[in-house]
Amino acid sequence: MTSPPPDADDRPPTKGEDASVLIVDDNERNRKLASDVLRGAGIQTFEAASGAEAIAVATEHLPDVILMDLQLPDMDGTDAARRLGEGPRTARIPVVVLSALPLDRDDDWFLRAGFAGFIEKPIEIVRFPDQVLAYRRP
Repeated sequence: MTSPPPDADDRPPTKGEDASVLIVDDNERNRKLASDVLRGAGIQTFEAASGAEAIAVATEHLPDVILMDLQLPDMDGTDAARRLGEGPRTARIPVVVLSALPLDRDDDWFLRAGFAGFIEKPIEIVRFPDQVLAYRRP
């Protein structure tokens, strides 16, 4: 079983150069905020507003990390993550839940569902880039 990475506060700041992140959220404001914060840290971003769009963008650009909202207009974020995990080009990309839904921190359902971890919205702007890059594969 995969466990979440150490808290970003426990590690030195990570450089975002050469990192890329796909932000999947049907709320344009949420996508823009996350994208602006990550780009400010030197991280390239891609955006998708639906599960199908996320799969297409991830397959084309192969980001280092995918941030996935759970409530999408065309499919559940869990279904989108499962499809990404089954894709020959996208299977190794860590998919992280990015959601405002209240989740029980003691229940690791998201790890059992194939997610690499969980980041809660609203994001903490100062910590967010390091939180995201903590999931980047070496």
